[in-house]
Amino acid sequence: MTKIKAVLDQETWVAVDVPEEFQAIVLSLSSTYSSVNGMEMPSTDDNSKFSDHQPTSQELTYSAENNADNGKVTSGTGENQVESTSQSANNVAGNLKSTLQTIVHGGVGYHMVNCGLILLKMLSEYVDISKCLPSLSLEVVQRVVEILKLFNTRTCQLVLGAGAMQVSGLKSITSKHLALASQIISFIHSLIPDIRRVLFLKIPEARKQLLMSELDRVAQDYKIHRDEIHSKLVQIMRERLLANLRKLPQIVEGWNAPQDNDVQPSQFAKAVTKEVTYLHRILSQTLLEVEVQTIFRYCCAGL
Repeated sequence: MTKIKAVLDQETWVAVDVPEEFQAIVLSLSSTYSSVNGMEMPSTDDNSKFSDHQPTSQELTYSAENNADNGKVTSGTGENQVESTSQSANNVAGNLKSTLQTIVHGGVGYHMVNCGLILLKMLSEYVDISKCLPSLSLEVVQRVVEILKLFNTRTCQLVLGAGAMQVSGLKSITSKHLALASQIISFIHSLIPDIRRVLFLKIPEARKQLLMSELDRVAQDYKIHRDEIHSKLVQIMRERLLANLRKLPQIVEGWNAPQDNDVQPSQFAKAVTKEVTYLHRILSQTLLEVEVQTIFRYCCAGL
């Protein structure tokens, strides 16, 4: 628990390449249950699918209202490079030659940051313990639930709550940071059913239902967190659109001038187009197209 919290607190929310070792872990988790005969557990998998496009280095700043931590949420991007946020991250992602741009689960590519890789490694280790020492299966499930809860809660505090500005020195929380956090949360959410199937193979029937319900609640919390991140992105864009709309009455007054030979777009049109284009570019390089479309549809709703 202390390790994952330390890794999260040092996370700079920059996308990293994925060593093949981690893709192998995902494949192992997905295939382990398939190789076991006779037991089938219900699944509540509700994946949010994302694309594996390349990030951009363009930057645009959006102002947003302060949150509980008085952090400024902005829209922008960072460079697409591997930045280890702790010695643990270096040990995990470094010294491995073959890498991928995304980690694939269920046919969906997810962009990753260091803390997501560390969590995946830890979950894999707990699965191994459960396989080798069935007598500890109950305790392993309880530990996994605790770690998943901590990761979700702390990620929310750091990104949506802008706590990363204090603990890891980020100048602002950008839309790129929000999109990457959405990817990590969505990836773990998609992985929970596989982890549950493997871990519950050795759990006594008397305890199984209660623990399954608890893990289902954790999965639901991850889904809610992802939706809240998308709502924040909607809020950022709507605030920028509304800020420009407030300038529109002054521009409209000039539209009725007797002679208007200016065929160029107005400053209003230029500003709105620029900001919408930049945010769309940032999100479309990380999120799935249908998610981007949903975000922008909500941006325009009620304007």
